[in-house]
Amino acid sequence: MIDNRPEMQSSKDAQFVLHPHRSLSPRGFLIMMGLISAVSFIVGMVFFLMGAWPVFGFFGLDVALIYWAFKLNYRAGRIYETLHLTPELLKLTRVHPSGQREEFEFNPYWARVSCRVDRPDGRTSLWLAAQGKAVRFGKFLTDDERRDFADALTGALVASRGSKF
Repeated sequence: MIDNRPEMQSSKDAQFVLHPHRSLSPRGFLIMMGLISAVSFIVGMVFFLMGAWPVFGFFGLDVALIYWAFKLNYRAGRIYETLHLTPELLKLTRVHPSGQREEFEFNPYWARVSCRVDRPDGRTSLWLAAQGKAVRFGKFLTDDERRDFADALTGALVASRGSKF
């Protein structure tokens, strides 16, 4: 998902925030886990009453594993990337779920955005390159979002360059 923040210092400054899309809200997660737990408990009790008591424990294990998998997925969804563009600097900041920050700085005059097709099935990747260094970003975006963002960032770079000369 892409946010283009309107908090611009001048008409040539731009800030973009990229973050992964999560279709299941926290409330939806609670409802889903409640339903899975209820169904597992009821079916597990049926097996328990039939004398197959170990099956009840496996249903509980299934619920715990599903919960753990979703929590891991939500943690991975906390990654985000910001791009701040001024006529003097293009700064890409990647913030990992652990809080670790990676920052990459480019001269906007030399910076180039490319959306490359990586595989025969049409999967793409976004690259930012300038002066011998290249950084892949937006890995969590969909292919369409990558193409759209490449166009938007290229337009912002062109507009930013126009203010220098």
